[in-house]
Amino acid sequence: MKLLIVEDDIGISYTVARVMQDEGHKVTECYSGDEGLHHALYGEFDLIILDIMLPKVDGFTFIQELRKQNVDTPILCLTAKDALNDRIKGLTIGADDYMVKPFEIPELIVRAKVLLRRYGKVNLEEQISYGPIAIQVRNRLITVTGEELTLTEKEYELLEYLLMNKEQIVTKEQIYNRIWGLDSEAGIGIVELYVHYLRKKLSSWHADQFIQTVRGLGYILRINE
Repeated sequence: MKLLIVEDDIGISYTVARVMQDEGHKVTECYSGDEGLHHALYGEFDLIILDIMLPKVDGFTFIQELRKQNVDTPILCLTAKDALNDRIKGLTIGADDYMVKPFEIPELIVRAKVLLRRYGKVNLEEQISYGPIAIQVRNRLITVTGEELTLTEKEYELLEYLLMNKEQIVTKEQIYNRIWGLDSEAGIGIVELYVHYLRKKLSSWHADQFIQTVRGLGYILRINE
């Protein structure tokens, strides 16, 4: 899963990021509310871990702006604010869970997993599959009709993203933001290049045809009956 951590305390951000990476997640760290909001609005994330007391844009404003723009990414708040009214406000305006500092790392991990599961994200213990293509997410083992397929890191991330959004159109911009990120120096044309690479590797099983181009929009993983 891809996580966004917005926390101005560099020590806390570092600790949370390392823990989440150890759990198998990809992590982007931001240290101010405005930077985090930009990533949240234009990037592709499965979960946001958000501090409330942030410089430039505070956490409450962050949540309100995100929900106003119809971004429904689950938000787990981490904050030193422990007043009941603050917790109620955060949850009322669109946060999904709330933890008060100092917090225990094992509880943070469990709460993150609960939110990911609640919002239909992949459980890292499970397999995601579509037709003959299957991924064991924990160890990144990919098989097609039971035969192992070897991919590069970016090819794997592209296939995983298409599987997670099977039978749904994903735009080139969504793929680019999800896999390469807003800070990447690569141009958006790299998406088309990696779709070509992935199709070529799937062609041995005639599974390349499952990745269909939607002209003017992007791609869809779909098996035609």
